[in-house]
Amino acid sequence: MTTPVTGLSADRIARLEAVLDRQDILDTLTRFSRAMDRFDRDLFLSAFHPDAIIAAGSFVGGPVDLYEWSTEMHAQGQKATHHNLLNHTCDIDGDTAHTETYYLFAARNIDDSNWIAGGRYIDRLERRDGQWRIALRTNAIEWSGMIPSMEIPFADVPGVHDNGAPSRSTSDPSYTRPLTNVRASNIPG
Repeated sequence: MTTPVTGLSADRIARLEAVLDRQDILDTLTRFSRAMDRFDRDLFLSAFHPDAIIAAGSFVGGPVDLYEWSTEMHAQGQKATHHNLLNHTCDIDGDTAHTETYYLFAARNIDDSNWIAGGRYIDRLERRDGQWRIALRTNAIEWSGMIPSMEIPFADVPGVHDNGAPSRSTSDPSYTRPLTNVRASNIPG
């Protein structure tokens, strides 16, 4: 049900609708990144239409196969990954949007080396049944490199994970609701 908005011009209302669509699109892209890092299959699939096509490296196929292939690859190669989204452009035309989103991929490899890579996700999203999801993705990987390793800061602090240990699953503390603190107060001096 819609209610009339008073005091706003038709142009302003159209701009607000575009901002809401853009936010929904960015939320879709963010779901993909979070799901990949947490190995959350349901969240991952919620970023794609079931008939989507994804071209990423040697992989070309649909979202279910991409999830299986990429999580196996990341589980074998890395202890942790971060798919960071950066610059984002978004052209919306009705129920279709074309986006270019720069990314920075960072990973802690199984051998404790660190890998970074950068590129762009170039996507066509479609709004179907009121939901924006990726219909076509091309992953443009543009650079890659290794960075020196070091110990993970604060890993040796007693109780550092009492509020939840980082995990590549839905047991990660980011899924805890409500998030609470069980660690004792401590001001290092």
